[in-house]
Amino acid sequence: MKPKVRLGLIGYGTIGKHIEAAGLENIELAAVLVRRPRNDAKLTHDPERFFAHKFDAVAECAGHEAVRAHGQRVLERGADFLVTSVGAFTDDALFDRLLAAARANGRRLILPSAGIGALDILSSAQVGGLDKVTVTVRKDPSAWKGTVAETLCDLDALKEPKVVFDGPVREGARLYPQNVNISAAAAIAGLGLDRTRVVIVADPTITTHIVELEAEGAFGSFSFKEDVAVSEENRKTGKLVAMAMVRSVRQLASTLVVAA
Repeated sequence: MKPKVRLGLIGYGTIGKHIEAAGLENIELAAVLVRRPRNDAKLTHDPERFFAHKFDAVAECAGHEAVRAHGQRVLERGADFLVTSVGAFTDDALFDRLLAAARANGRRLILPSAGIGALDILSSAQVGGLDKVTVTVRKDPSAWKGTVAETLCDLDALKEPKVVFDGPVREGARLYPQNVNISAAAAIAGLGLDRTRVVIVADPTITTHIVELEAEGAFGSFSFKEDVAVSEENRKTGKLVAMAMVRSVRQLASTLVVAA
């Protein structure tokens, strides 16, 4: 019988709870690192207690700071590291440090598709050369509460779509760390953080999250659009993100891997 993959989670919000609830075959959830003490033996706020476990893989579901604080240690302890908060890698030094740690320890730094599709096409097109990639992210005004968008307009008073950012992904992902990690994933898959454009829109005419990805290159061109339901637990993210992470974790132990 194939041995179980011992999984660690960093973060126990919407995504982490969905991964646990999925009850994935051949995946053993060994421990979860959280910010505050919890009355659950599997959950700990103590990094030393968390890293006392032996993991095959650790999935980060807690934000940019969690990637900075724990990513290198995960890899150096001999586990693969799945990162949902890909926008953390607007910091080149952090990205390089984690790649070096993965290489030195024979492990993998894994950037799951999470909330955006078509990364397989984009990364394939990059092999032959890309000329232009644009990611457009539209969410209703409530999704942009607590972000720099509040300094640019009155979100509650919007009657029509308002562009709150238009520029390179490196800056957009830094300014909106909870909302546009998908753009950083697309950038790393394709033209890079400085040459990939992200357009961020607060749109009072929609109740879903709409993401559009457009690319041109030697392969030709393609466009991709998703219109996803919003998570009840966190309006900054779509339901698809948790579903996609469940799939990514499942494939760690799956005999059949689709769209690797």
